[in-house]
Amino acid sequence: MNIKLLTLGVIYFIIGQIIIWFQSHLQFFSNWSKDNPLLIAIPGVFVSYVSILATKHVAEAYDGLVWPSRLIGFGIGIILFSVLTWILLGERIEIKSAVCVVLAFCILLIQLFWK
Repeated sequence: MNIKLLTLGVIYFIIGQIIIWFQSHLQFFSNWSKDNPLLIAIPGVFVSYVSILATKHVAEAYDGLVWPSRLIGFGIGIILFSVLTWILLGERIEIKSAVCVVLAFCILLIQLFWK
């Protein structure tokens, strides 16, 4: 496994997931965002490009396998969603959601460390 490619892919996934979160949830902070969803969607082109790069780098790190990239992206997305929603929207993480976040974290750890 190529750690440099994996690290780069994970960074791209993190950037993409953060942008996606703000695209989807900015409407709860700003009336302008709520009234202009098409303008908020424009960075989606950049997010798509970042996601393509993330998938490419993680797949290359795993010798061409694409499952790890999908599951790593999923795990990062769930973890970041829960953290950002808790911190920025003040939504508590209930037991059911906490279990799901823990499972996503386990999926991420399995993909990263199981040889």
